[in-house]
Amino acid sequence: MADIQIDPTLAPVLARTGDERAVLDAFLDFHRGIVLRKVRGLSDADASRRLVPSLTTLAGLLKHLALVEENWFPLLFAPEPGEVHRTDEKGTTEGFTLDAGETVETLIAAYEAACARSREVAARFDLDHVVPHPLLGEVSLRWVLVHMVEETARHAGHADILRELTDGETGAV
Repeated sequence: MADIQIDPTLAPVLARTGDERAVLDAFLDFHRGIVLRKVRGLSDADASRRLVPSLTTLAGLLKHLALVEENWFPLLFAPEPGEVHRTDEKGTTEGFTLDAGETVETLIAAYEAACARSREVAARFDLDHVVPHPLLGEVSLRWVLVHMVEETARHAGHADILRELTDGETGAV
């Protein structure tokens, strides 16, 4: 068989013969990376510019996804004393609104830290591990990983469109 060269940023391709966990992790990390690539290199003004009627901006997507990562992994699977999984609208409305002092760089750092924490928490549990969820009853880590692939991929698509509207750049990599 010929030696096939694959771009290492295409984690799902590299995991094409992996087990279920490797495939889920690869797809989630791939879409996390797309979101980061869509924001890198933009000015704070460009990243926070509203190009659609909703509150969705490239910077807002980063902030929202950091909150989502925190909510679905540490707050659900490994909460600290007093922490609870959020069921309010913070991640869907307030999460898209930037606070004073939030920049592309601080949002990237916060998202990368949230993703690293999510990976660390998820790695401690089997896919079949089930935790209580305040609205859904119970959820397994498998379900949460699939949900996060969907959530992150959906927002990566939003980011792709917003980046194209900002400076014409398109594509996943």
